[in-house]
Amino acid sequence: MAPINFQVTVDCLDPHAQAKFWAEALGYDNEDHSVMIRQLLDSKVATVADVVEYDGRLAWRTLTAIRHPENPPIGRILFQLVPDRTPGKNSWHLDVNVGKDRIDAEVARLSGLGATELYQVDEPGAFHTTMADPEGNLFCIQ
Repeated sequence: MAPINFQVTVDCLDPHAQAKFWAEALGYDNEDHSVMIRQLLDSKVATVADVVEYDGRLAWRTLTAIRHPENPPIGRILFQLVPDRTPGKNSWHLDVNVGKDRIDAEVARLSGLGATELYQVDEPGAFHTTMADPEGNLFCIQ
């Protein structure tokens, strides 16, 4: 089996401050989506309510990410706003990135290894299956 790319996702109260801290701590680069965001705003796909200005550039209001500077597909950390974090729920989880067409097969494979399928999300801009590993830690297949 070929290695699978993944990202670590962090649930937090202030995704931009967390990303800034961890980018500095790890020597990572903050992802810059300002050009894409501007295009989506201009075409009315996104609204002003979807974005913020952070460190002088447009960013998504509820999430941001940092990447390894020399090998961007490896070492991505996504920080997402979760204002009502569930007590006892892990605030970090892996996103296993296999592509939408491979989600079902990967869910079946990982279920065979002892993971449990919890729920599926399939909506514009988001598709994934949330699972729990054998100890109950959450992760997503996307």
